[in-house]
Amino acid sequence: MWKFSIRRSLIMIPQLIILSILIFVLAQLMPGDALSGQVGPDVDPKRLDEIREEMGWNDPWHEQYGRWIGGVVKGDLGDSFRFKMPVTELIGQRIANSFWLSVVTLIITYLIAIPLGITSGRYNDTWRDQLVTGYTYVGFATPLFIFALVMLWLFGFKLGWFPTSGSVTPGLTPGTFDYFVSKVYHMLLPAISMALITTYSTIQYLRNEIVDTKQKEFILTARAKGASESRVYNRHILRNSLLPIAAFFGFEITGLIGGSIFIENIFGYPGMGQLLVESITLRDYTVVTATTLLFGVASIVGALLSDIILSLVDPRIRIK
Repeated sequence: MWKFSIRRSLIMIPQLIILSILIFVLAQLMPGDALSGQVGPDVDPKRLDEIREEMGWNDPWHEQYGRWIGGVVKGDLGDSFRFKMPVTELIGQRIANSFWLSVVTLIITYLIAIPLGITSGRYNDTWRDQLVTGYTYVGFATPLFIFALVMLWLFGFKLGWFPTSGSVTPGLTPGTFDYFVSKVYHMLLPAISMALITTYSTIQYLRNEIVDTKQKEFILTARAKGASESRVYNRHILRNSLLPIAAFFGFEITGLIGGSIFIENIFGYPGMGQLLVESITLRDYTVVTATTLLFGVASIVGALLSDIILSLVDPRIRIK
């Protein structure tokens, strides 16, 4: 187990290096910089060129990359040109919101997906299966941002059940019970909206695993020996069908990262996704590269966790 985990972790090193190079180069290829559009009657264009030279923005890309990656290794992500503060401090203000939003979304996703997947797989080719499958088809076909806008309009503006922006009610003291309740209340609608749409893949995956497991020889043998139907499902079918869900964990994280960019901007939720879009709009490329790098690292770590978890529940996949 330890050999597998170490070997799998070492694979991350070249992945992270390639990821950082791609992110930095793509950011360099984007048009303009943080000073673009700042030319006005009171701004001397020559002074802007002098600032670019002082900031090192005119240096070759590999020199800029060397300075940037050296700072990243030391925990220094640079300074935001637009927000006038260190990027690490700026991200620190947002990352907790995105983290807890992702955790709540994952919990809601599995609370929905596991019961529906079990029902659809156990009663396949019945009206229950058709209802669940119909829901997954609708979820697959519906764009997340369209569904989120409908949820915001209906439950936020029309019914007024949930707040329409922010992550906490202004004026509350951090650490108090009211503050905690407000934080949860503000993230419920974004989390539910994202979970209802992204849960279709987990439902279909679990359903197909159950249907496939039901047809295997050891299940037929268990039934032939007189085992009750509930025992066959609980001890054999479900146990073997739920294990591969662990392998899907990394894909869930990747989906949440992409979905959070839409969700946080639609619901005005101050997280990493909203920060990324703001920094792109403002051409604050120091923040763009830092947030994109963190999203990429989260996806790679999610895949690593999936492999390790799956190796724990199914030792057959471990590399000798």
